[in-house]
Amino acid sequence: MTALTTADQISDIAFGFMGSKALFAALGAGVFTALAEGPMTPGRLAGATALDAERAETLLTALAGLGLVTVSDGRFANSPAAEAFLVKGAKYDFGDYLRLQVGQQMYGLLDQIDAALTDSLPEDATASYADWFSDPDEARLYSASQHAGSLGPARQLIKMAGLSGVKTLLDVGGGTGAFAITLCQAMPGLSATIVDFPNVAAIGRDYVAEVGLTDRIAYVEGDALNADWPSGQDAILMSYLFSGVPGAAHDGLVARAFDHLAPGGRLMIHDFVVRADRTGPKLAALWQLQHTAFTPRARSLDAGWLQDTLAGAGFQQVEVAQMIPEMTMLAQAVKPE
Repeated sequence: MTALTTADQISDIAFGFMGSKALFAALGAGVFTALAEGPMTPGRLAGATALDAERAETLLTALAGLGLVTVSDGRFANSPAAEAFLVKGAKYDFGDYLRLQVGQQMYGLLDQIDAALTDSLPEDATASYADWFSDPDEARLYSASQHAGSLGPARQLIKMAGLSGVKTLLDVGGGTGAFAITLCQAMPGLSATIVDFPNVAAIGRDYVAEVGLTDRIAYVEGDALNADWPSGQDAILMSYLFSGVPGAAHDGLVARAFDHLAPGGRLMIHDFVVRADRTGPKLAALWQLQHTAFTPRARSLDAGWLQDTLAGAGFQQVEVAQMIPEMTMLAQAVKPE
């Protein structure tokens, strides 16, 4: 990242929350889904949504300034990105993930960052995923949105990971099964076990049953750090797990994965990871910071640490590569035969 030189650049950061809220409000009102029918005036959009006509114009103008919509002759239309990713039911739609998890849950938790950074969170603060997911309603809201947000990365994992011949997969902290479901659908001979909290597992079983994979995807209920894991696995996946647990647990997770893999088995760690020199990427670094708000002992992961730790634990063929551009990386390593 190039060092900033102007006040305007600082202002872009300081006022960034306004753009976020404009996006969340538009998703909540169904703006992008309505505009999928074609360009609309603010008045017509108001008729297709619950928006007030004048307020619709104000919101659309903000969205145009952000590049989320275009405007011509007083009629507004979706940008190509909004059409592809924010229209309800579109193939790559992740609007619910942004609206529900990021907008309704994580955005509010950012208020805890100041206290978390100085180790002074109040007793009633949300201080871990376990705290958060002890509430069934919060677990359901988070899980439903995360499921939608993980389907795209799961498809990308299939392209990046060497999973030919893999028969058993352990998905540690696998949530509602977006990765396990996607992998099992693409690999008919694969069976998966997911480890996650009971409230999450209850929701995940519904997703698994909905796609007819109950006979191939099972759950182990419990905290991923303490629950029993099946041994002799061909592959182990930990997606977004390292960023959501205390940093002191990382070495133990790597060692435990090594012990539970079959010889020749593959470990895959997908998470928010910055470059070894800690110059970014920006989004990966910001996601690491926001996790600090409710996992105060979380550690900022960098690619160099992952490389060294996996090799030091006895893994071979260690690779760390970008997965979601500017946001996540995928570390892969193989247990020796």
